[in-house]
Amino acid sequence: MRYELYYWPHIPGRGEFVRLSLEAAGAQYVDVGRLPESEGGGRPAIVRLLQEPNRPRVPFAPPLLKAGDLVLSQTANILHYLGPRLGLAPEDEASRYWAHQLQLTLADLLVEVHDTHHPVAKSLYYEEQKAEALRRAANFLELRLPKYLRYFESVLEANGSEGGLVGAKLAYPDLSFFHMVEGLRYAFPNAMLRAKPAYPRIDALHRRVRDEPRIGAYLASPRRMPFNDKGLFRYYPELDP
Repeated sequence: MRYELYYWPHIPGRGEFVRLSLEAAGAQYVDVGRLPESEGGGRPAIVRLLQEPNRPRVPFAPPLLKAGDLVLSQTANILHYLGPRLGLAPEDEASRYWAHQLQLTLADLLVEVHDTHHPVAKSLYYEEQKAEALRRAANFLELRLPKYLRYFESVLEANGSEGGLVGAKLAYPDLSFFHMVEGLRYAFPNAMLRAKPAYPRIDALHRRVRDEPRIGAYLASPRRMPFNDKGLFRYYPELDP
């Protein structure tokens, strides 16, 4: 299968969670949004797919994955589909739903991260809601982030020293959690540095994923977009005292 990934070309965003699984599995895929418009890519290609006439099941927003005639949206839904096909999900049904559950929990955390810098409205600039962002970020770092980190550390502890979030074998939630840690370390470097000693299993999983040969090659390639001030993870020094 040759997959087509549709996501905005200027930010890693939610599309990065899908990219990491495709890259880890060595899958054949085209990152359509990052193709030149002259080659049928870019933002116009994404808008065309979203507005394609006569499609009975209309997706709401990217990321979108096209697999043959099938078009899927929602990050967790895409990964729930890709996981078994890429060898990144358990074989038994109960464990597959467990992997999906973990991915949905990461989706919840991602919304909370975004809302530290845009707590009032996405349509407003950060500077227009800076006072609210300072309060929201402080609450996130004090209460919400530790709660999530404790949870994922406990999941890793339950799986044993050699296991990931789902089991011993690398799975798509491990890859997604790697990107979550990367983003948190970018957005809140001081807070994450202080927290690091308390969560050794999270740090070990992050290193394990980073050292996977295909992931290492991807991270060193131009296909891996850097974080920036337009994405979900943003660094504002005043939010990370």
